[in-house]
Amino acid sequence: MPAITADTLTLPRIAAASPSDSERPVRSITTGPRGYEGEGFPVVRAFAGVIKADLDPFVHMDQMGEIEYEPGEPRGTDWHPHRGFETVTYMIDGRFAHQDSHGGGGLITDGATQWMTAGSGILHIETPPAELVESGGIFHGVQLWVNLPRKDKFAAPNYQSIEGDSVGLLSSGDGGALVRLIAGEVDGHRGPGATHTPITLAHATIEPGAQLSLPWNRDFNALAYVLSGRGAVGPVGHPIHEGQLAVFGQGDRITVAADPTQESRRPALEVLLLGGKPIREPVMQYGPFVMNSKSELIEALEDYNAGKFGNVPPNALMPHRPRG
Repeated sequence: MPAITADTLTLPRIAAASPSDSERPVRSITTGPRGYEGEGFPVVRAFAGVIKADLDPFVHMDQMGEIEYEPGEPRGTDWHPHRGFETVTYMIDGRFAHQDSHGGGGLITDGATQWMTAGSGILHIETPPAELVESGGIFHGVQLWVNLPRKDKFAAPNYQSIEGDSVGLLSSGDGGALVRLIAGEVDGHRGPGATHTPITLAHATIEPGAQLSLPWNRDFNALAYVLSGRGAVGPVGHPIHEGQLAVFGQGDRITVAADPTQESRRPALEVLLLGGKPIREPVMQYGPFVMNSKSELIEALEDYNAGKFGNVPPNALMPHRPRG
């Protein structure tokens, strides 16, 4: 798992809890079902079975892989529309090429994040690059959908490329956990991602037997998704493992601990930590459109069919299929 690494002993340390801090309890732990997306790449539906109000302002999240592809196996998506939210694609291992109808595009690779504001409407493609399809290899990432409030639903489409070496790096108090801060704030430190909806997004690696306790904005919800490994969450130490999502209640801090023994192929506990300020507006979703009402969904579909989301560029990126 070659997402950005660092010597935790040289990094800023997250401050210990004060006597007045309250720890967030665990409200639920759910296991994401496995499925397939796009042209057939495997995903874990991380938010399945979770109450929508507990997820707000998040709408959807897939863990893509982790999978070791044979030559010819990698799959992506074809061109498709989005409106009304932001997509965040974080590549932990492997490579993903992308392009959109407003001039954005590039290659997302080990530890990088592609942050796309769909806003008023955009066409988009994500697919493994040709060389990965031909050779095979590791593929592992996360795609998160962040809702936009009504006032920003028709914001101009925008794109941010966040390279892995630009994320904020922090260490737990004992040096046993590395925190990669992609967006938002933790303990006075900020990640590089600029967001319409106030959120915090971080990827933590917690060594066997270590514990991560970090302050969390009281106005935000708090979620922890296990990418790999085994551990425990919350003040009572609820067991949690790969493919599971913990939803925390109210409080000042969240705690995640790694089991003392991990599988040999999973040397540490890898956790995605996320939370945001709830929007508390009606959410109506139809596929890649996330709006506030049914009439807005109909309008989005009509606008897409009328070509108002832009056009697929000349010589556009297309899914690569190996020669048979």
